[in-house]
Amino acid sequence: MTICQRFSFREGLNEVVEDGLYMQAVVGETMSVGVVNFVQPKGPDIAAKAHAHGEEVTLQVTGGCAVYVGDRAATLDDPQVQLEAGRLMVMPAEQSHYGVNRYDAEGQCLRLNVVSPPRQEYGGKGAAKVYYPGAENK
Repeated sequence: MTICQRFSFREGLNEVVEDGLYMQAVVGETMSVGVVNFVQPKGPDIAAKAHAHGEEVTLQVTGGCAVYVGDRAATLDDPQVQLEAGRLMVMPAEQSHYGVNRYDAEGQCLRLNVVSPPRQEYGGKGAAKVYYPGAENK
């Protein structure tokens, strides 16, 4: 019997960086779904890390983000996509990218990311874990 996986993107997120980053993930057969919530005061101190993975659909829920295409070693003049709350972006598979967050009035920057194939860093189906490059991962 197939079992549905579910989680809230507002409650019960795992602390990755105290007072800075909270996450949750689920992994299915063909995709992973991750929620990342950067919060003030420590969220702005978390360094952006260039990374690449499968095709990604990102929904900016609160706050905003400038998503840069390329490696972090490049400059902030790299091509970018501006995401504001309610905006969606599709990042091609294996395209290196990184983001610089903007926070809403409540000090949050919340995104929902769907990646196919599933991000390996998030573990396997039914055994998802949270991961953020460069952060103390739990």
